[in-house]
Amino acid sequence: ADAYIELWFRTLKEETVWLQEYSSFLEAKNDIDQYIKFYNDERPHSALGYLSPKEFRQSITSNVA
Repeated sequence: ADAYIELWFRTLKEETVWLQEYSSFLEAKNDIDQYIKFYNDERPHSALGYLSPKEFRQSITSNVA
């Protein structure tokens, strides 16, 4: 489980944090919040067949109903 968390933080840093120069804590927080929403709603994940988590949840829900 730790490996997944470490991978998540590395991805967050590589795709967002290290690409920015924040002028305040609030600016960094808002950027990270936006990235988390993008990561969970829009970003394709190879482990999910290149679907976003949102798309994957929807596909499972529609298959169950």
